[in-house]
Amino acid sequence: MNSSRSVFICIGLACALLLGACDNDLTSPARRAPVFDASTAAVVNGEPIYISDVELEAVAQGRIEPGENFGPDHTEYQIVLEQLIDQRLLAQEAVRRSLDRTPQAQRRLETARERLLGNFLMEDLVANEVTDAAIDRMYDEQVKLQQIDDEVRIRHILFETQEDAAAVLPRARAGEDFTALAFEFSKDTRTRLDGGSFGWVSPNEMIDPFPAIIADTTEGEISEPFESEQGWHILKVEQRRTRPPKTKQEMRPEIVTYLTFTKISDILRELRANAEIEQRDGAAPPMAPPDPEAILDEPVEDTAGPQDTPETRAPAEDETPTEE
Repeated sequence: MNSSRSVFICIGLACALLLGACDNDLTSPARRAPVFDASTAAVVNGEPIYISDVELEAVAQGRIEPGENFGPDHTEYQIVLEQLIDQRLLAQEAVRRSLDRTPQAQRRLETARERLLGNFLMEDLVANEVTDAAIDRMYDEQVKLQQIDDEVRIRHILFETQEDAAAVLPRARAGEDFTALAFEFSKDTRTRLDGGSFGWVSPNEMIDPFPAIIADTTEGEISEPFESEQGWHILKVEQRRTRPPKTKQEMRPEIVTYLTFTKISDILRELRANAEIEQRDGAAPPMAPPDPEAILDEPVEDTAGPQDTPETRAPAEDETPTEE
């Protein structure tokens, strides 16, 4: 981070020297007066930089997470804005010198445009097709595969309504004896007299959504209220005999990455099948689009039948879409 800031400090100094040697074109009073509104972060020689631009750059640099609240009050905001101002000044100077008009520059600009358009497509896929429902389905499949040999000791309390479960949950999390609460409130006649205990169980042998809830609840913790075909529950994981699978929050970035690569691969296969692609004689044959399976650390069991589908495999942790 410090080296990155040093680079931009040097760039800022170079900008100052460069602009001092230029004619007065960029700073001429004849230029239109800056116009600010709620969306504008700065105006550089009449060209606006928007707050959304600053936010996107902060995400790209890893300073904030996507969707994190970000604005002028954020500690990183001014740093990123100054970088974008320097970048805009350098770009304006390049245009003033007609450096953007050479054939080489035009090709590189077009390549950059294509890369950005590809990123826009990826963002659109994540927003519209990599949905919470798709993530939940894949997570459920993954925890079933990861919990094949898992055994846990759990207790639960069965309620008739979500409201009843939500009313008892704070008491259980505040430290009241879960066994006593189960004896008092549970509607499950099989486990109520034993304090809601299931004993040692294999999660995958239980009805949905118990396997996913157990995976998403750490040892000693109590789950959020959830609904099954029996009613509404809260659940406590008392002990595990094997290493627990990752929680949904921990696995979500991997799933989003994997589903995104899968969607991109599907689109590329369709586009290549319908495109006219000609390569120079002697060139290597066209490569197939990247297979999402190739980015996986470990192949896992295919539960979808004879057709090999990606939804039963875990994505690699270190493969994430990047924004250029």
